[in-house]
Amino acid sequence: MSSDLAISVRNVGKTFRVASAARRATTLGELVAQKLRSPFSRRPREDEFRALEDVSFEVHRGEVLGIIGRNGAGKSTLLKILSQITPPTQGEIDLHGRVGSLLEVGTGFHPELTGRENIYLNGAILGMNRREIDREFDSIVAFAETEQFLELPVKRYSSGMHVRLAFSVAAHLRPDILIVDEVLAVGDLAFQRKCLGKMGEVAHRSGATVLFVSHQMPAVRNLCSRAILLERGVVLEDGPVDKVLARYLALNTSALVARTELPPGDPVSPARATAVLTRSNSGEPGAHFRLGESWRVTVEFELARAQTHVIAALGLRSVDGVPLITWWSAPQDLAPGRYAAEFLCDIPFSAGALDFAVGISSQERVLYYVEGVGCVTIDEIAAGEQPFRASGAGLLASTQRPLIRALA
Repeated sequence: MSSDLAISVRNVGKTFRVASAARRATTLGELVAQKLRSPFSRRPREDEFRALEDVSFEVHRGEVLGIIGRNGAGKSTLLKILSQITPPTQGEIDLHGRVGSLLEVGTGFHPELTGRENIYLNGAILGMNRREIDREFDSIVAFAETEQFLELPVKRYSSGMHVRLAFSVAAHLRPDILIVDEVLAVGDLAFQRKCLGKMGEVAHRSGATVLFVSHQMPAVRNLCSRAILLERGVVLEDGPVDKVLARYLALNTSALVARTELPPGDPVSPARATAVLTRSNSGEPGAHFRLGESWRVTVEFELARAQTHVIAALGLRSVDGVPLITWWSAPQDLAPGRYAAEFLCDIPFSAGALDFAVGISSQERVLYYVEGVGCVTIDEIAAGEQPFRASGAGLLASTQRPLIRALA
């Protein structure tokens, strides 16, 4: 076994037994009938749920490994096994070093103890002596920004305060292996960035190993050099983070919502938009597009009465409400009926989420308007074969790739 190996997972599986609801009596009459049919049966039949199946991988010291996958893929179960909260049903795990984990809000905290007392309690659980905890105490409190709440019982803390203190304790008490679940999403954006920076510091400066589960793809890209993709408890992909993220995005494309039904608007207005549909340039429905890829938006609307000089308008906005661009259809005189206007987005927006504003007008008079509807996501993976990072880029991302030339 390699001397720099931090984690070894070999053929791990986890099976949960779930009592069948259909077999469980919910009333006295059902219980009596059940006993008459099966007088010697003592408990309902149990079904098996395979949360993990034959999972194997290794992680070396100082490596930052991202674990990604859809909800229910087995990510949290795997982390609980690695944190020794629950045992595997099969397989073996070797952990070389002290493990610090943050899997749920308030993990390892006693609600009746104060913030100060919980810092020392968590340190003791991690195997730290009082002198070691004393040395890190001020840094823990300063990072968590909880100085004025130290003497309060943590049961009075908000979920954000729980996360700040729990993460700070886990990161500062020098674990050899740091395991962090999606719980960081509870914190505010500034603290999330602060935590990501701290995890990078823990890995690169102290040589600790970090396992990070997140649905935030930019965070995984920035922090991790390698990732594992889980799907239904099985490892689908294990390798460089760009390659694994590309597989994850492809896996999720078909599940995204491409059609959004719109609210009715003013009941006395003769016009209303009914839906927004998004699709690829080739016509495939979807709401997840790669950076540099062209895509189309269709606005469906209906008129209760004939209108002149009708214009359908579509605005594209950042999810925090900043207008980015507006398209207008050519004005037309229209009879009562159902209509659609399609708009092409061939602008290379940088990675992020976008939503829409939709309007219908006649003779420059607004008949219908709604904003903050629908959503599309622009991935950091480029449409071509060459992936590149877009974090920190501007609103627009150039897809030009000029060749580098030598100077005389």
